[in-house]
Amino acid sequence: MKGYSQSKAPYFFIAPALILLILFSLLPIVVALVISFTNMDLAGLADWSNISFVGIDNYVDVLADPVFGKSILNTLFYVVIGVPLILIGSLLIAIIVNFGGNRVFNAFRVVYYMPSVTNVVAVAVVWTLLYNPIFGLLNYLLDAVHLPAVPWLQDPIMAKISLIIMGAWRGMGLNMIIFIAALQGIPKSYYEAAQLDGAGNFRQLLYITIPMLRFAIFFVSITTMIGWLQFFEEPFIMTDGGPLDSTTSVALFIYHNGFQLSNFGYSAAGSFILFFAIILITFLQFKLQGKDTDL
Repeated sequence: MKGYSQSKAPYFFIAPALILLILFSLLPIVVALVISFTNMDLAGLADWSNISFVGIDNYVDVLADPVFGKSILNTLFYVVIGVPLILIGSLLIAIIVNFGGNRVFNAFRVVYYMPSVTNVVAVAVVWTLLYNPIFGLLNYLLDAVHLPAVPWLQDPIMAKISLIIMGAWRGMGLNMIIFIAALQGIPKSYYEAAQLDGAGNFRQLLYITIPMLRFAIFFVSITTMIGWLQFFEEPFIMTDGGPLDSTTSVALFIYHNGFQLSNFGYSAAGSFILFFAIILITFLQFKLQGKDTDL
């Protein structure tokens, strides 16, 4: 009897977390999946008898929606530029801060990390003011050196780049901390042996530091890519998808249809298309990482 109770003890410890996971994660996913096959809207929310099953029509309509197609291209633009920018930028900052001999580099860790823990709404509002075409600080500085003003959030291409700059500035701090932790786990004996062999700093970086960071780089690339695929707060607050839907991400498209137009079934279908896209991309990255590890 005692052995039986001890075998059940671990389940009692994980039960609270498991119940929360089921109630607030798995169950909503199942409900959203069911909704994606219906025409649910505000009328259906008020009276369930107004809800009807539409099969895969929502998925077909979403994929045929030109705004959704544009949001996919915008999201790919964010991913292709934003992920390498954050990955390379945070890695370089981590290397400089970690190997910097001066104590001032310890303060830089806090400085670079602060944007990551700052409320995204507050950050987006401040950057919107910086990007203001008339009163913004950035155009004021350009005017001070006799350069033309830049339509940061008014030009379709420039608006996407402006959002990426802001998102990269905010996202580098957390990844920098991850890289610093990985850098401190590299044995110093490797660098000492390389120095005895006459290897310079660049060769040490190329043949010791980067290979030893491959798992940290893989983790950062996965999490950063998922973050950009779910890019929402910045375009929602700063541009609301404009101008001309040029900054509308897939997540923002889902929000507009679900919470502004009240097309819950249509929005749920879009969310599951994004959900499966994230799973597919993540799976491909894991497969590529597995091949690199085998080599």
